[in-house]
Amino acid sequence: MFNAFSAYTTIMLNILSIHAIRKTSSLPKPLKTLLLSLAVSDLGVGLLAQPVFIALMVNPTYSTETERKIIEPLLCNASFYTVVAISVDRFLAIHLHLRYQELVTHKRVVTAVIIIWVLCVSFPLILTLSSKEIVIIVIIIILGLCFMLIAVIYCSIYYSCAV
Repeated sequence: MFNAFSAYTTIMLNILSIHAIRKTSSLPKPLKTLLLSLAVSDLGVGLLAQPVFIALMVNPTYSTETERKIIEPLLCNASFYTVVAISVDRFLAIHLHLRYQELVTHKRVVTAVIIIWVLCVSFPLILTLSSKEIVIIVIIIILGLCFMLIAVIYCSIYYSCAV
């Protein structure tokens, strides 16, 4: 029951977020691109991943192996790596000051978003073609490094703004 409510609110709030981000002219284009990527991946979670999970909870014999191996990693990884990219973007905006607009261009951010989505599409394919243990170890290392990167970035942002 909670998952169905959560999926509905995820869908509606991300549709509203996408509309608001598109209409807001005061946001810098690189940040707008990253936020749109995050909202689209989260909308996909509400539209695709949550209903598959709900179907599995309601009927455990429901065969969702293909959907679960492709949809969930794709959308969850896209959301997570976009959050990492937003963290790096905010760090660069604070620490580069006037050089930020010169170095972080819209074209570079679009390239980064495309790379994130291509990597997230390739993760499930690599997982099915490679040794499962090696891929899981690599994914754990990458996720751990990303979590540490986010922690260091936000601590640095906090300390630079507190001083």
